[in-house]
This record gives sequence, structure tokens and C-alpha cells, in this order.
Amino acid sequence: MSLRDYQVDAHGCIFKEWESNTSTLVVIPTGGGKTVLFSAVCKTAQPKRAMVIAHREELIFQARDKIQHFSGLDCGIEMGDRWVNNSLFGETPVVISTIQTQNSSFGDRKRMSRFKPMDFGVLIIDEAHHATADSYRNLINYYIHNNPDIKVLGVTATPDRSDEMALGQVFQSVAFDYEILDAIHDGWLVPVDQQFVAIEGLDFSEMRTTAGDLNGADLAAVMESEKNMHGVAASAIEIIGNKRAIVFTASVKQAEVISNILNRHRNGMASWVCGMTNKDARKNMLDLFKEGKIQVVCNCGVLTEGFDDPGVEVIVMARPTKSRSLYAQMAGRSTRPLAGLVDQLDGKDARKAAILASAKPSCLIVDFVGNSGRHKLVSSADILGGKVSDEAISKAVEIAKKKGGAVRITETLDECQEALRKQEEERLAAAARRQEEEARKHKLVAKVKYITKTVNPFDLFQIAPAKERGWDQGKVLTEKQKGVLLRQGINPEAMPYAQAKQVLHEMFRRVNEHLATAKQLAVLRRYGYTDPKITFEQASSALSAIAKKGWRK
Repeated sequence: MSLRDYQVDAHGCIFKEWESNTSTLVVIPTGGGKTVLFSAVCKTAQPKRAMVIAHREELIFQARDKIQHFSGLDCGIEMGDRWVNNSLFGETPVVISTIQTQNSSFGDRKRMSRFKPMDFGVLIIDEAHHATADSYRNLINYYIHNNPDIKVLGVTATPDRSDEMALGQVFQSVAFDYEILDAIHDGWLVPVDQQFVAIEGLDFSEMRTTAGDLNGADLAAVMESEKNMHGVAASAIEIIGNKRAIVFTASVKQAEVISNILNRHRNGMASWVCGMTNKDARKNMLDLFKEGKIQVVCNCGVLTEGFDDPGVEVIVMARPTKSRSLYAQMAGRSTRPLAGLVDQLDGKDARKAAILASAKPSCLIVDFVGNSGRHKLVSSADILGGKVSDEAISKAVEIAKKKGGAVRITETLDECQEALRKQEEERLAAAARRQEEEARKHKLVAKVKYITKTVNPFDLFQIAPAKERGWDQGKVLTEKQKGVLLRQGINPEAMPYAQAKQVLHEMFRRVNEHLATAKQLAVLRRYGYTDPKITFEQASSALSAIAKKGWRK
């Protein structure tokens, strides 16, 4: 089994977090290889058994196939009338089960009681943004209460902002946060183009909010309007062209009608599927779609999880949402590069070049806009901007809406974030100049010395400060972590927890890659050296040369 570089990092971070925590969370995007990662975790945890929990049948069988392929471990499925071997001489190394099965009745107990927690080394929760539900908490508590040594791993793609704080109550730490924009920059996923289409009469302003998203009945009523369905279908026909596409709808009726309209445009162009579609009929239709014999699939709540087809080029969001995690699941159906394209290539530049030269150089996400009123509807900028400031996201969306056509939203976000970073640098520099001038006027020499020696780690490392995530709220650094920062001349009290953790992670990364320390960079910067990629040895040699010259500039 060969892991990608970020999967290797994530694997190491997981076991590092488990040294001081029972549970930890990993964020990896759809198409980023979450199952491959926890396959490696299961392998490392041997000879202890591993329990993998998901919430949908499709995910169960996918997990079994991938874990067996990548780890070589035998996997058993505990679901419905399927029972895993728990005999003393035949225990299956990896048990894969649904959360519904584990909480179902087993005599006068729950089915989870069939398993002895002491036999297991790890409990893995796939799609961990669901782990805030009581059913998951009950399961986690059962294993931890009966086995204090067990370790819990949650794995999710982009979680909702509202989920983040709740996840911080379930998982003690976030071991690794690698999001869609990271994967695009590293050449593992394709760039994302965003197109907003205005439809006259599309009005969400009076809709109710239920469980954090637009009320299903209200949304269906608006999206099933004949005028709106024709508007969506007509726009889709024009934008999709000959590309393969998935249309996500708010209702079964909407999926069926839009499919029929598309087929009037070109017979056999589209088909539709919903949760009630016969399994064999669904499989047959999706096979035809993968083979290119059907160009467009309209679906209601079916293809959000457990469906992988790297050939999908366009996602039509005919199901507006306020949920970042739901939007990420839908958009993630198109962000994979073509099969076999990037995994054999070394270096992000080679991967990105291969993607741009391929038959699928990017994916396109189409959103329909109207009067959203008080509702903040999610767009691709929101799911790409997990680590990008809210201001940069707003500016990128504004640019995309003004453009009218497709906009490379990945680059637009980077440009907006960089512009804001430069503005902040200029503001800080101006503030420092004012402080120095004020100190000079009042002859506060000590204050000036303090100001000139203060280290700005984001400036030194040339990284954008992380924004506070929900799971970070209320957390503080340990005294040991504060000491690490202080020894490098960095004031831990001058930044929020998320940024302090980011700086610590960057410092440890630099140590592992033998790069210059913050202290070295801070001194070198005074002499005109600004490249953060300078190695520790090169920095030491440069500082020695400067010292021989009497520390003169």
C-alpha cells in the first residue's frame, strides 16, 4: 500500500495525537482518499481489531473492498442479516458496520454488545460530521467506557461551520486538516470553475429553516415551479454542452421533470434516480452513465455519498442549500481527476500539469441565484475556503457573480486572500512605523527594541494566518506549547489558538524538512534575506558569514 504525501503526514499526526488524546478528527476532502488513510490506520493498529462505522449501505461495501485491497486485512460486515465471526479462533481483524445496526436491538440489549471493546484497538467513524448524533455518542461511549485504551478516529470531508463546534465536543483534537483547496493546489484534485445563473422569480426569502438548512417542503415547492424547472433545464443545456453532468434536485418530481425536459432537447440525453429506485435499475442506469451512454443524471438525495466517477465534469446545483457539508458532498462528485492520471507522478507541478493537459482540466459547478433574503446559501467558494478568511470568500463570490460566466474560483480565492494579506501587512507595517515614531519622540528606547525584535511568524514563514474554526473555540495552548513558541521569539498570547497551532505545526514541519528556524529567519530578514525555504544549514552558514563581518548590514 502506497500512501500519498499528505496521507503519510495525516497518519503520523493521528498517532501523535493519540499519545495524549483518546479521540481525534481528520478532515480530508471527497476524493482525497479517506478510506485509504484509515486502511493504513487499521493495519498499524494490528494485532488489535478495528471497528469501522458508516451510516449508509453503499459506504459499507466500498469500505470493505478498499480496506481489503489497500491493507490486505480480512474485513467482515455486520449489517442486517450479516454477522461477523467473533469466535475466539476466528475473529475478523476489521469489522465494518452501520451505526443503525450497532444501535439496533439484540435481545434485551443493543447489537453493539456482541463485540468486546477490549478486543479492539481503534474505532473509526467515517463521515464523522454525523458523530454529534446520540446514536454515535452512545457507540463511542460504549467502547471508551469498556476499554480505556481504545483510540477513536473521526474522518470527514468539509464539515459545516455549525458542525465544527459540536465536533469539538465529540473529538478531543483535530489531528489533520487538509481541505479541497489544499488538494487542488497540490495537484490531487482538479481546479473548480464556478458559474452563477440568475433565474427570474427564484425566491428563497420566505422559506423556513429546518435543522440548519432550507425547509425541504418549502424548497421543493419553489424548485418544482414550472417556470423555475424550465429555467434550470434551459440553463443546464446551454452550459453543459457535451460534458457529463450530475444534477442535484430538491425533490423526486424535480429530478424527473428536468430529466424529461433534457430528453426533449436530445432524446436519451438524461435519466433520473431517487431513493425509491430499484437497486438493479439504479446500478444499470449508473453503469450506462459511467460508460457515457447517458450524459446527465438527475437525482434526489442519492449520489451525494458513495458514488465515485472521475469522468463527471459538471455539477448542476438545482438544490440550493445552507449546509456546507452537504454542498461539499455534492460538489465532490466532480473534483476527482481522471482515473490513473496523478498517482504515479512525483511533485505537485507535474500533477497539475497532467490535469491541465487532460480531457478534464477542471470541473464546473453551476449555482442558481435569486432572492435569498436572510438565508446565506452556500457556493463553491465556501467549501473551498475552509482556511480562507470570510472576507476573501465574500469578495470571490462577488467577483464570480459580476462576471456572469464561469470563473476559476480556486484562483480567485487565492487572489482575494493574497490581496487581503498584503493589505494587512501594510497596516501592520504602518502601525509599527507609528509606534517607532512615537517611541522616538518620547525616547522610549526599550519599547523600540521590543518592537523591532518582535517576530511575526506569518510574515517570516510567508503563510496566511488560519481562521478560527468551531472546534477551536475555548481551547488554549499547553504551557509546553507556549514555551516552544517563546523560545523562537513568538508571543503565544498575540494570536488565537488556531493560529498558534498553525505556527507550531509549521515549525515542526520545518524541523522535519531541515529548514531554517523562526529565529534564524528573523535575524536574516534584517540583512535582506527573505526566502522562507532556506535550509537550516544554509541559514547557519549565512549567519556565520554575517557575524564575521561584525553584524554590519
